[in-house]
Amino acid sequence: MTETYDAIVVGAGSVGVPTAMALAAQGVRTLVIDRHVSPGQGENKHALGGTRATHSVPGKILVCLRSLEIFSTWEETYGDPIDWVKGGYLFPAYGAEEEKVLKEILPVQRQSGLNIDYISPEEVQEILPGIRAEGLRGGSYSPDDGNASPLLAINAFYRRAVAEGAVFHFGERVTAILTRDDRVEGVATERGKYHAPVVIDTAGPFSPSLCANLGEELPILPELHEAGITEPVRPFFKCLVVDLRSGPGSKNDYFCQNNRGQVIFSLAPDPPEIGLNKRSTSSFLPLVSARMVDMMPRLKNLRVRRTWRGIYPVSPDGAPIVGWDQKVEGLLHATAMCGQGFMLGPGMGELLSRMVTGKTTERDAVILKEFSPRRRFESHEALK
Repeated sequence: MTETYDAIVVGAGSVGVPTAMALAAQGVRTLVIDRHVSPGQGENKHALGGTRATHSVPGKILVCLRSLEIFSTWEETYGDPIDWVKGGYLFPAYGAEEEKVLKEILPVQRQSGLNIDYISPEEVQEILPGIRAEGLRGGSYSPDDGNASPLLAINAFYRRAVAEGAVFHFGERVTAILTRDDRVEGVATERGKYHAPVVIDTAGPFSPSLCANLGEELPILPELHEAGITEPVRPFFKCLVVDLRSGPGSKNDYFCQNNRGQVIFSLAPDPPEIGLNKRSTSSFLPLVSARMVDMMPRLKNLRVRRTWRGIYPVSPDGAPIVGWDQKVEGLLHATAMCGQGFMLGPGMGELLSRMVTGKTTERDAVILKEFSPRRRFESHEALK
């Protein structure tokens, strides 16, 4: 017997699980299919946990402002600890160009509802004790941003989705999206077929292969990024720090201390490396350590516990691809989160549920125009 649902979500990760939670809460009969054995076992578990609305374009800001509301109130509302830390995001500026960029985007950020300001070098040092003072010109600081545990959060969202009535099939791979007359009918897997008038693609780096049988060419590349975590030490800073300075082998780096005292860190490689090989490299740790210690010398004595590598599914302009498919009716894309799926996920899930139920708002129209699969992919976000 073929099972029938109102919507099928492909992928139980940072976007797929919150989407199922939001859909089920609206009474939409929802099936989620994932090839892994439990939620968040794709790229979600490789995330650092940063949750910021500090972006330079309205769409991302609006989605992440809602995500921040969900993250920051989750434990109080549902009782699940997700290791939420409200420490803000700090973007120190050491060069004139960095200072110029951070100041130029402030009007857009504030108009979109972001609580942010450009602060003095002295204020930066109060927020991040031990930061190198030489050459520091100030920085932008958004105090309402924070970080949380990706694994604790995704499992909390999963339990809530199940409680709302969503059905999850793990260890099952979608082999094809089923269509008739350019209209979605459901999906086929290794175990059978499932019918639904809506299929939501939250497959991230695997979205191109998921949609291959439809003749759809999604402009998504799998960009490899590495991260690491230290031993726990007594907390000495709360913000997540983004070092925008480019250097040999990297465009920037970023780090924070979680509520367990561990410092988590990563960087954006330059040039970017494309592929699916998630084995750690020998070059990452010396490169990122030199950058971090240069900015904050007191980090030099921390011992690293482990490193790992994950995939950023990136679009040509660094923005997500969200919207109804151009060729196949009923196929909804929510992919290419460019390494920001965790922070976008809760707000994105609610947006997708409004799209499926026909309840989108004027604010949603701003977001969807920015993320449209039909855009030219020519612009680039300043804080990508």
